[in-house]
Amino acid sequence: MSFKKILIANRGEIAVRVTRACHEMGIEVVAVYSDVDRDALHVRYADEAYHVGPPPAAESYLIGERILEVAKKSGAEAIHPGYGFLAENGDFADLCDREGVTFIGPAGEVMRQMGDKVTARQTMEKAGVPIVPGTTERMTDDEVEAWIKDVGPPVMVKASAGGGGKGMRLVREEKEIRQAVARARSEALASFADDSLYVEKFIEEPRHIEIQVLADGHGHAIHLAERECSIQRRHQKVIEEAPGNAITEETRERMGAAAVAAAKAVGYRGAGTCEFLMGADGNFYFLEMNTRVQVEHAITEAITGVDIVKAMIRVAAGEELGIAQEDVRISGHAIEARIYAEDPEKGFLPSPGHVAVYRPAGGIGVRVDSGVYQGATVTPHYDPMVAKLVTWGADRPEAIDRMRRALGEFVVKGIKTSIPFHRVVMDHPVFLKGHYDTGFVDDHMDGGMPESEEPGDERRVAMMMAAIAAFRRDKARAEKAGSAATGRGDTAPWKSFGRRSQMRGMLR
Repeated sequence: MSFKKILIANRGEIAVRVTRACHEMGIEVVAVYSDVDRDALHVRYADEAYHVGPPPAAESYLIGERILEVAKKSGAEAIHPGYGFLAENGDFADLCDREGVTFIGPAGEVMRQMGDKVTARQTMEKAGVPIVPGTTERMTDDEVEAWIKDVGPPVMVKASAGGGGKGMRLVREEKEIRQAVARARSEALASFADDSLYVEKFIEEPRHIEIQVLADGHGHAIHLAERECSIQRRHQKVIEEAPGNAITEETRERMGAAAVAAAKAVGYRGAGTCEFLMGADGNFYFLEMNTRVQVEHAITEAITGVDIVKAMIRVAAGEELGIAQEDVRISGHAIEARIYAEDPEKGFLPSPGHVAVYRPAGGIGVRVDSGVYQGATVTPHYDPMVAKLVTWGADRPEAIDRMRRALGEFVVKGIKTSIPFHRVVMDHPVFLKGHYDTGFVDDHMDGGMPESEEPGDERRVAMMMAAIAAFRRDKARAEKAGSAATGRGDTAPWKSFGRRSQMRGMLR
């Protein structure tokens, strides 16, 4: 079985990313768009595109019945949800199944089981996967307060539903309990229409580590090593790297085995991610499972050479993974910077608007996934991501050097972006040493951005010198490698990311 046409139920950079994978596989793509996305890049790259409603996602991209109607009208055999929107909606997956359209992802029941954090904790505990010490039941306000007083702070009060750092509050003192519970419930209800809570012990100086898993419908499941996602702002990841710089081979094997066990315990199919917290003592605990492709999947692709989106499509079509655990090899190091339309000098407030100039970085070991182009508009209606900038190097220092150089080349005008923030992180001694945890931004950057958008003369000269030094190192390595001028020869995972599929259909 293979697909001839796939509908992508998403927008922005992930819709462009999936479109490219489909075109490389000879699969036609159907795009959907709201009023403000009529001229979006994902629409331009698709073979067909259909209007699905006004700008609010709740009136367009989130209406599963309308998306399915377009799929059937266009003749699409499958739907790829990307991430966000309908990606972890078990009811939508069930609806697709009933209507004979393949949902590219796990079964609806699996999404519900792993999407609810309390249920997921119960499932992982039964499977022998270590979980953060805490409760495995939904709790009333009084039960939360009693549990915290009995165990003692610090603890995290967390929403059972959803993710993305919403519905979470840290309690360090007993006097903070009631306010933390009230705020967590309110935010959870507003974000997920579910205010149920549970409590976990707070892991001091935690590192946020996640394991990429792939599983098919034939009983095979593997992991593609780990990503470190500890550079966070308000529990939202902003910079990730792979592999984790503080992970030993022994820890990688144990954590990977735990993630595969988690996937097998629920009969998982497709691409998914098990997230763990790792304490300063090296012990790790299951946090949650994301039942979809992750934003930061590109850095795993960079160090393994495995195209995760293509693997998802093949598995959904009934094929076997075709790769065993012993075939997975880690090569080099990769870093991702999430570039958002945000003003780092003003508390990272969203900065939507017209993109007057857009010149993304390029060169050896650089990948840019974006849904933006020069002349486009970043709308306030959706996530303000402009691009994901990924750099690969033979080792971590080279990946950082390339990221510095790429950030210096990346030009976006007309809107504010988080590029200055990423520049500062890449120069920070704590980041350079790799001795950081999830508190890095709050502990070392006052939770924000100390420099201006336009660097001063001294800073500008330093950036120029760093870019020149990185260029000279790249050139010397390429000359030394001879014919392997890509830096990695024919095995470089970057070789397949440059193709731009053309729009062959028409807007309807």
